[in-house]
Amino acid sequence: MQMEDVFTAVAVGFEVIGAAAMIVGFLIALWLGFRSLQRGDGGRAAFTVLRTTLGGAILLGLEVLVAADLIRTITSKPSLEDAAILGLIVLIRTILSMSIQVEIEGVLPWRRAMLTSGGQLLGQAIGKDRAAGAAAAGTPQTPAGQ
Repeated sequence: MQMEDVFTAVAVGFEVIGAAAMIVGFLIALWLGFRSLQRGDGGRAAFTVLRTTLGGAILLGLEVLVAADLIRTITSKPSLEDAAILGLIVLIRTILSMSIQVEIEGVLPWRRAMLTSGGQLLGQAIGKDRAAGAAAAGTPQTPAGQ
């Protein structure tokens, strides 16, 4: 097996992980939105949870897909056409990521005090759901790390 075949397999693995992150994130977003409705938070709150969580999953998937494109491009035979295609793909995915972040957070990325990745957004959504579920059940919830 040649090194190019190994790197192609790695790139395909990253693509699968990126797609899986979006699919699993979609399912998590649906579940968290449903749980928000079950708790009686209202449709607006459930929609916000669904939208924020799904946006985070898409961001995470896009970040992994950009990594796959980078691996695929730098390990193939270099050409100006491949570099231009990669640049266009990265540009499109970057614009999509920034648009989703602005939609989720309401702030331009360079105006945020701290950058937030798609994985962090998913983790925050799950943490908020756990805290809300514990509050609804009457169980005291302590923040992580305390």
